[in-house]
Amino acid sequence: MRIENELKLGFKDVMIRPKRSTLKSRSQVNLERDFKFIHSPKLWTGIPIIAANMDTVGTFDIAKELSKHSLITALHKHYTIDEWTSFIESTTTEEHNNIAVSTGTGETDAEKLQIILNKFPQISFICIDVANGYSEHFTDFLKKTREAYPNKIILAGNVVTGEMVEELILSGADIVKVGIGPGSVCTTRIKTGVGYPQLSAIIECADAAHGLGGHIISDGGCKIPGDVAKAFGGGADFVMLGGMLAGHTESGGEIIEINGIQYKQFYGMSSETAMEKHAGGVAEYRASEGKTVKIPYRGDVTHTVLDILGGLRSTCTYVGAARLKELTKRTTFIRVQEQHNEVFN
Repeated sequence: MRIENELKLGFKDVMIRPKRSTLKSRSQVNLERDFKFIHSPKLWTGIPIIAANMDTVGTFDIAKELSKHSLITALHKHYTIDEWTSFIESTTTEEHNNIAVSTGTGETDAEKLQIILNKFPQISFICIDVANGYSEHFTDFLKKTREAYPNKIILAGNVVTGEMVEELILSGADIVKVGIGPGSVCTTRIKTGVGYPQLSAIIECADAAHGLGGHIISDGGCKIPGDVAKAFGGGADFVMLGGMLAGHTESGGEIIEINGIQYKQFYGMSSETAMEKHAGGVAEYRASEGKTVKIPYRGDVTHTVLDILGGLRSTCTYVGAARLKELTKRTTFIRVQEQHNEVFN
């Protein structure tokens, strides 16, 4: 047993210090980025925000809307082949460029992934997603997937430490998902005691990834647009959002009305709700590691997207970053005791 005494920080622990800027307007800020990858020869241009591969967030309808803004959607892995076929046939090349097919690491997952990619080779992104990216089995699956699909852009995770980021990049990942326990409907930290403050995880993992020519995704922990800006400021190349994109017209789940107020259900993919839906219940050897909540219905997702992007442009003007890529170079974090005035919350 050992204890690390070095301070670790989450988004709530810091704010971004403003700097002199020559920008006259938020409209001058370019949020699009051009990406080259360490393994895949493919290029991608867009705004590097990703809808999480949860069945209440990573939906076909979300993908159609987010693609209009050049954002990516990691589609959840529970769609059938017929549903995939209907989606691909009814959408455009631009929309195909902004989706990721998600997979677990089981044999049936690998078989389904092969069917989808053989049928729809225009899909560029593969998202290999497990809660614990530290297992040897996960790394082995990643290596086999890279061998099978040498041209695809592979997202893999989740981890929170630099040495494992390096391991996954060397094993075939182009982009590593960073985050254990920070999600709004994740209870891993409660059930297991395992986790890592998200901002420190981003800073340390970005340093490791960029040293090898790889990239990272900050996955989880963003509650407000300012957190998205802090994630990019800390060095994240991409930011994945779950709760911030849940509860909308295009999100998964039916609208529920209680006392005249409309809600949508939102739950973690390791929750009892998700396991009842997709795995027939919680296996005896494991515990549920997710919450199920009702979110007040938020309307169309495009309004939330514009709010997030507007906040991000404003961050850039406060620190003088004309492009999103410059934000991390212009970021100085200051530690704080409070974030904002809550008198009217």
